[in-house]
Amino acid sequence: MKSLHLLPALLLSATLLAGCATSAPQLLVAPERGNGDLGLVIERESGSIGVLDTTARQRLGTVPGLGDLSHASAVFSRDGALAYVFGRDGALTKVNLRTGRIEGRVMQAGNSIGGAISTDGSLVVAQNYQPGGVKVFDARTLEQLADIPALVDGKASRVVGLADIPRNRFIFSLFDAGQTWIADLADPRKPQLTKFENIGKQPYDALVSPDGRTYIAGLFGEDGLAKIDLWAAQPKVERILPNYGRGEQPLPVFKMPHLRGWSIAGGHAYLPAIGRREVLVVDTTSWKEVGRIPVAGQPVFVMARPDGRQVWVNFAVPDYDTVQVIDTQTRQIVHSLKPGKAVLHMEFTPRGDAVWISARDDHKITVVDTQSFQTVAELPAKSPSGIFFTSRAARTGF
Repeated sequence: MKSLHLLPALLLSATLLAGCATSAPQLLVAPERGNGDLGLVIERESGSIGVLDTTARQRLGTVPGLGDLSHASAVFSRDGALAYVFGRDGALTKVNLRTGRIEGRVMQAGNSIGGAISTDGSLVVAQNYQPGGVKVFDARTLEQLADIPALVDGKASRVVGLADIPRNRFIFSLFDAGQTWIADLADPRKPQLTKFENIGKQPYDALVSPDGRTYIAGLFGEDGLAKIDLWAAQPKVERILPNYGRGEQPLPVFKMPHLRGWSIAGGHAYLPAIGRREVLVVDTTSWKEVGRIPVAGQPVFVMARPDGRQVWVNFAVPDYDTVQVIDTQTRQIVHSLKPGKAVLHMEFTPRGDAVWISARDDHKITVVDTQSFQTVAELPAKSPSGIFFTSRAARTGF
């Protein structure tokens, strides 16, 4: 009988303990470890992200509920604990990688293709296709602080090539208007704009050099690129690589190159040539072409290993099962591999010992040793595309 009297108290105690267990955040990583080797993979079809550990080469968990990720990218807070994911449906989602929980989400546009985070980590900026323009958010609360419409002659333009540059400024290009703008967000509620006109036809993506000095926009509507020296007393647009395809019919373009995957290594830039099976080599002092490297297909990402010794290239349809490796000393292809069907993205570990490659149609991530070219791990992922590591938090333009 005495045990029966104790039963309600025991049940209450168990209920309280269960409530505590439910309310306490469930960590994906041990509380004593840091965030420097974490990352995420975008899972296109399921609207989820997988949280990754680049040291253990493991998948730690899944965060669902991020909407349409058919084209998505991510940036990270300065401490690497938070990811800000920009989805195709215009959503901006704040995810805690340590707990695997969504901490905030706003539907900020009709169609968004990426964003950036400010130098001090206080601002997140989204670039939008529909209705165009960029929007500025408080990184902590996701409160909208500013809306910058991309209007030229009364017409809205899609925005591309958004990147952070020093002192809480952002630079971006207007695809439909052929312009590049700089937004100074010293006071984020009152953006100060500097506009560069006539940069070329249809800028489609852009790159900021690792030192934050040079902004280069690729042009889809014509051969050539637009360059701005951001250190100049009076920055201006210069045209480089004009007519690189002169006299030859370009191939049909099935997939735009992603210029954020361009490479600057050893005093040279390695760039994809629109509509060509070539990587262009450019001297970064003169910005003149100094070579071309024939490759297996039309390049999409042309990415340098962190030490600059290798450049890895993946390709558009129909060659998107192939990855090739260029030795930057000899400018020769030194290895070709087929890590899976529909390779969409590559990401190097911070010091370049391995590269993680997403294979959408094989539903996996392949991890390859960059010295031996051996596969050292394969991880499951549902239709994976972009892979992003928290080491990007310390890099300008990423």
